Amino acid sequence: MAEPRAVTRTRLRAVARTLVAGALSLCLVGAQAATTERPDDELRHILIQAIDSSDSFADRFDAEVWLTDMSRRLDRKVPDPQERLLILKTAHYEATRAELPPELVLAVIDIESNFDRFAISHAGARGLMQVMPFWLDEIGRPDDDLFDIRTNLRMGCTILRHYLDRERGNRTRALARYNGSVGKTWYPQRVYKALGKRWYRQ
Repeated sequence: MAEPRAVTRTRLRAVARTLVAGALSLCLVGAQAATTERPDDELRHILIQAIDSSDSFADRFDAEVWLTDMSRRLDRKVPDPQERLLILKTAHYEATRAELPPELVLAVIDIESNFDRFAISHAGARGLMQVMPFWLDEIGRPDDDLFDIRTNLRMGCTILRHYLDRERGNRTRALARYNGSVGKTWYPQRVYKALGKRWYRQ
């Protein structure tokens, strides 16, 4: 017999609060190479603006359920529950700020770094979303740390959003451009496979 919806929601909320509390107690390889394309003036301006942008979850209950669900899916890749929830909360936050589906961002992270925040590609791209260090010089923030979760995800999500706009909403071309393989589909297909297999929204 199915549990009443109210009971299910209450249990999910209790589990979510326990997991989120751990994340809130914090102060805050072999990856694919992220794009090596130099930013134009428009993207440079967008990245600078993004540094000081701040938003929060629109619906607290939905955020708690999302964090709980995704935390369970990520536990094998990131065993530390506090780091896991920090990554998830920041990914949701930055994806929402950039008007991207958080699940798509998780799929990109999965392919780019396998959720290794200290990943370095053969091309020198760094962190969860494999951002190239030259981006920091381009926006006048050479001392920022691309291994920092929030810094990396903010820049990665901002770059992906820019490419999505540039490609007029064509997600396949935007993902290929992010990877530096524009015109090819192998990279977007890998992201879509991860999205459909592991990071889909229930």
